[in-house]
Amino acid sequence: MKVGFIGLGNMGQPMARNLRAAGHELSVYNRSRDKAEPLRQQGARVADSPADAARGAEVVFTMLSDDPAVEGVVFGESGLLAGLEQGALHVSGSTISVGLSDRLAEAHAKAGQRYVSAPVFGRPEAAEAKQLWVVAAGPQADVARCRPLLEALGRGLSVLGEKASEANVVKLTGNFLIASMMEALGEAFALTRKSGIEPAVFLELFQSVFARSPIFERYAVLIAGARYDPAGFKLRLGLKDVRLALEAAGAAEVPMPLASLLQDHFLGGVARGMGERDWSALGALAAERAGLDEK
Repeated sequence: MKVGFIGLGNMGQPMARNLRAAGHELSVYNRSRDKAEPLRQQGARVADSPADAARGAEVVFTMLSDDPAVEGVVFGESGLLAGLEQGALHVSGSTISVGLSDRLAEAHAKAGQRYVSAPVFGRPEAAEAKQLWVVAAGPQADVARCRPLLEALGRGLSVLGEKASEANVVKLTGNFLIASMMEALGEAFALTRKSGIEPAVFLELFQSVFARSPIFERYAVLIAGARYDPAGFKLRLGLKDVRLALEAAGAAEVPMPLASLLQDHFLGGVARGMGERDWSALGALAAERAGLDEK
């Protein structure tokens, strides 16, 4: 299949490599062109603009950090929307707002193009190992069309309804759960550590008694070892996702007091200059509130 891929960051780079390894013809674009070089060496064509990456492609993926980044590559004279052919499909893997997802669906429909939202759960190492979990929503025929590509990216695929933004609601809800888990882990490690218990000891107990999820266990390991650099997913992006979850909750009239608390904690981390650290640095903030030095 002829595939365009826009956004070659920590997540996009391994995802694009896996699509190329699966035998798909790939055109790639990244604002920093040097990030496209490894894929060029694997036979991908390096495009000069988002529109160029979309030209001739049957499906174009975007994997970008936030709403402004997606808007920047989709709209405008050299944007994806201008280069994508009628009937071709845009698959958005980004964690974006429900409102922007609805706007993308409307813009693509108006241009005679197709749109599927397919955000993913997993860190860069999961993307590298094809262990992502993909959540897809959009018209049934469009999801079926890109399904082989989505399955080439991960270990599982959940297909929701025909409204693309349903996938964004689920992704934001999932990230809220992860953020809540990290806050709880951070507080648990801070309490046990301040009580004289070594993090490694409590981590071993956690792994033996409580850990049933690779996600839960992975973040426990990071917090126990204060391993917040380099970031797999930046704390400032965690703030963005919790804010988007609260925005969706407000629109649906759903109170989420814990999400509001998490937003304040993430904001506190950004204010302390921790925005580029991994979002599990919620554990560092919990330790700081307990009067502990980072360990």
